[in-house]
Amino acid sequence: MRASCLLQNLLLCVQLLSLCCQTQGENHPSPNFNQYVRDQGALSDQLSRRQIREYQLYSRTSGKHVQVTGRRISATADDGNKFAKLIVETDTFGSRVRIKGAESDKYICMSKRGKLVGKPSGKSKDCVFTEIVLENNYTAFRNARREGWFMAFTRQGRPRQASRSRQNQREAHFIKRLYQGQLPFPNHADRQKAFEFVGSAPTRRTKRTRRPQPLT
Repeated sequence: MRASCLLQNLLLCVQLLSLCCQTQGENHPSPNFNQYVRDQGALSDQLSRRQIREYQLYSRTSGKHVQVTGRRISATADDGNKFAKLIVETDTFGSRVRIKGAESDKYICMSKRGKLVGKPSGKSKDCVFTEIVLENNYTAFRNARREGWFMAFTRQGRPRQASRSRQNQREAHFIKRLYQGQLPFPNHADRQKAFEFVGSAPTRRTKRTRRPQPLT
């Protein structure tokens, strides 16, 4: 009899506990973390410490690297060109970045017509891009102000109009490469050593003294 009472009390406690958990779940629904990331990623983070990276962007179509020579931006730089060195600053804790030329100190921005231009200040949303890692391991850069516009270049390395660019197009695909600087050419004047021809010492011919022949 006593054991049955204890069992009933235990079952009652379990029911009350489950009911309490259900009530708390109704009052405090689980947060949607994905939505939180999207909302926070759309805002510029002015408090957190910015992460800075340095690399080159290799264009899939032109076979060259993106360079910022001033207001003009193209994808015609060779590996190690000083104008191809890019400084990439994070704008949020997500994947939004600002890209600046290390030599020219100009940011890659997008005009209202969808043209890439270099600007001295990168505070505008026109200068913010979202890094998108694609399935083929290439990276695309989508403008933060205009969601459907991507950074893209033609085969000649000229900027492609952003309104005609798409994420799945080759013109918008890039590879991030480490910047190692201009590699010295093997026969460069600064690297070339002064060679000297090294030959054997001149041989001296010894004069042979003729012995007098005996008289017969």
